[in-house]
Formats: sequence, C-alpha cells, structure tokens
Amino acid sequence: MRDVCRRNNRRARALAAGCVSVVAFLLVVPPVLAQAWVPPAGQGSVTVAAQGVDNTGHVLTDGSTIPVGKSRSASVYVQVDYALTDRISLSAGIPYVFAKYLGPPPPAGVPEPPMAQPVDVCYCWQSAWQDLGVTARFNLLSGSSALSSSVSIGVPSHSYGYRGEAVVGRQLREVRVALDAGKRLDVISPRLAVQGGYSYAMVQRVLGVPNNRSNASAEAAFQLSDRIGVHASVLRQVTHGGVRAGVLPPGVPDGIPWGEITTPELFREHDRLLRDNNWRVAGGLSYALGHADLSLGYVEFVGGSDTHAGRALTAAVSVPFHYRKP
Repeated sequence: MRDVCRRNNRRARALAAGCVSVVAFLLVVPPVLAQAWVPPAGQGSVTVAAQGVDNTGHVLTDGSTIPVGKSRSASVYVQVDYALTDRISLSAGIPYVFAKYLGPPPPAGVPEPPMAQPVDVCYCWQSAWQDLGVTARFNLLSGSSALSSSVSIGVPSHSYGYRGEAVVGRQLREVRVALDAGKRLDVISPRLAVQGGYSYAMVQRVLGVPNNRSNASAEAAFQLSDRIGVHASVLRQVTHGGVRAGVLPPGVPDGIPWGEITTPELFREHDRLLRDNNWRVAGGLSYALGHADLSLGYVEFVGGSDTHAGRALTAAVSVPFHYRKP
C-alpha cells in the first residue's frame, strides 16, 4: 500500500504542477489541485511546467460569447515542494508569463478605439514574472483515505501592468485556505482514486470592491500501469463580489464599457475586478520515469460568465528528491 501511495504522490505532484500554471495565469495565484495525499517526511520535488493558453474571446454576463479581445499566453512555472514531516509540507513557486493581444484589429484606416490599452495596440508579446505563491499543507488523515488542509499566500513579484489583454496577471495579493480529500477505491481497483478539494481566497480589495473567490475541483485518476496514469477533472470557480460586464449593446460610448463598469475608475480597474465565474474540464496523462515524472494536461473552458473562452495545454516534468537532516 505504501508503494501505491508513493506512486499516487508522484502522480499528484506531476499532474498538479501540470495544471497549476494553467490556473496561475487565469487566477493569478496558482491554486494546487486536490493534493489529499501528502508525501512522507524528507520527500520533495522540483517541478517545471510549460503552458500555453489560447483565449478565443470573452464570455459576457448572460453566458454568450463574443470573439473579440482574443489573446494568447505562454508561461513557464517553477515550483519546489518539500515535506518537513509526515504531516507538514511546504511549497513555493512562481511563473514567468508571456502574453500577446491578437485582436481582432480595427479595419484598415480606422484608428484603435480610445479604450484600447498600450500593451495591446502593438500586437506584440509582453512578458514578466507574475506572482510568488507559498503554500503550507497539513496532513490530517492518510492511507487509503486522505484528508489535508492548506494555507497559501500569493504576492505579486513586482509592480507589473495589469490593464489590457496582453498582461501577465492582476497584481493582487491574496490568502487562500483549502481542504482536500481523497479516496483510493480498492473495492473497485487499487489503481483507481478520486480526489476533491475546496478553497476560499481572500483577495486584496480595489476601489473597495470585494473580490474573494471560491474554487472547487473533483478528479478521478487511474494508474494504467506502474508508470502510466490518466486523470480527468472538473473545476469550478465562483467570485464573491466583483463587477459584471453585462451584455455589449450597440452604440456603447468609447471609453466607458457596459454593465456595472459605469465610471472611469471602474473601467481603469475592471481587468482585475470582473466577477469571473467559470467551469473548466481537464484531462491528462502522466508517465513515471526512474528519475522524473512527466505529465501532459489539457483544460477546456466550457462555460461561465464574465470570463474568457478558450483552452490551455500544459507539459510538466517533476524531479523528486529526498533529504533528511542528519
């Protein structure tokens, strides 16, 4: 059983790292997907993930999608995990993000609208370090069933730009608390496990607007062999507060958008104040080598309101290590 749990730990690290950078760009602070099983004392890993996000448009408040404001991003995420004891583990990571606005551009001979942002009108790549995330995880129950809690802090690495589509993040501080649970379904197969998690993020307020967030995930994972694993998950985000973009009617005056974004101040900050509610589905494949774990993940943006439409693809390599102080 311990060997199976260790394989579950390696798979969870690799798959979580693979999907972490996807959520890192979308949510600013990378919430680790359900990690109910905490590795034993002295076990650690270094994970590097590369990810691409294709934002194909915007989803308005009524759920309708408009193919404008398209962008593309790429990022490299580095994370280090280490278990101090059998119950306590720490992790820290940061992404470097590239972003580019794709348009659509205005017709030939027509100038960019006044609301266009400087980072977008050049239609060029912007890049910078995003936010540093640190997480402390506490193992409450282990074995065929697992339960863990965690506290995470996200801090912008520097004062980067956040207005427009070709930006690396929202430049907001946040603290997140989470609870993750998992169960190995031995009655069906010792290779099958399910996990679920819930987190609540307390996000820095801007203009006095509350913008806290709930995230939930449900995942099923199956080990096809000692080396190969597959997983599928559903992700849900609900923002408690924020502002709604509404529905874009014809004749919206330049410089002032729609919905609840009714003042120049709200317009200036709307990129990090939208009430982003969304659904995502994800799937992935992992492969365990003797010295590293490889993973490939795909995320599809399936619905929501005041959010992006699109998809993301991530590849990650996680190198485990063992260190115990003599």
